[in-house]
Amino acid sequence: MIKNFIELKERLQQQGQTGRIAAVCVKDEATREALRLAEEAGIAKAIYVDDDEPTEAAARAVAMIRRGEADVLMKGLIGTDQLLRAILNKETGILRRTEQAGAVLTHLTLTEIPAYHKMLLFTDAAVIPYPTQEQRIEQVRYMAETCHALGIEEPRIALLHCAEHGGKAFPFVDGYADIIQMAADGAFGRCIVDGPLDLKTACSLEALRTKGLSSPLEGETDGLIMPDIEAGNVLYKALTFFANAKTAGMLCGTTAPVILPSRGDSTEVKFNSILFALSAR
Repeated sequence: MIKNFIELKERLQQQGQTGRIAAVCVKDEATREALRLAEEAGIAKAIYVDDDEPTEAAARAVAMIRRGEADVLMKGLIGTDQLLRAILNKETGILRRTEQAGAVLTHLTLTEIPAYHKMLLFTDAAVIPYPTQEQRIEQVRYMAETCHALGIEEPRIALLHCAEHGGKAFPFVDGYADIIQMAADGAFGRCIVDGPLDLKTACSLEALRTKGLSSPLEGETDGLIMPDIEAGNVLYKALTFFANAKTAGMLCGTTAPVILPSRGDSTEVKFNSILFALSAR
């Protein structure tokens, strides 16, 4: 069980593999420093992709991913829309596609929370406003895959809601039972999925017992599937502002991890995101 970002870095160092990061338009100090720290730790080689025209730099970096010349894509000082256009291009982009759901792009956050005994993942704070059933299924799939890559053999994944039941006001919760059955049938590899659960019953055995409930997650959740972007975004900001949580983020649904930080993110957040992306590939 990885408990913090220091252990995540040490795990990468022990593996002895150097990931190649295609970094687009690196013109800010925080991104440069994060890449320097990754190289200094011996876990990454930075490939700086700069052009006078940012859209050309984005296209070049995405092409490097397609050709297998880089393992991770990272955004520097380039507009998110400009980088996403290159990623989403139907002919030259790097979206994964499935027969069931087509192409689903979503965001995944990894957090180190002082009040929780292990690292916690959640989706989606940045991309999908209100997931359809098909998109939620893919979110669970990406969550399970990422947990496995982080060394969690049997991840426990909670389908989150504001209560432990749905109702007419929340029709999307009706689809949770089908996702739970898919997990039981092995659709996502080895994992345990349950819900609807609220945040406390997902992450606290005591809260479950207090409410007289039972769940196979037993309050030991590794990953939270948030009901919508509003809940995910509020959770992200609440954890960082009130709980001093450390975070990392990346896009899932691409053929290689994509680090898409905000231009205001600190060196620490960007370095943590590099650790996360390299661990998840």
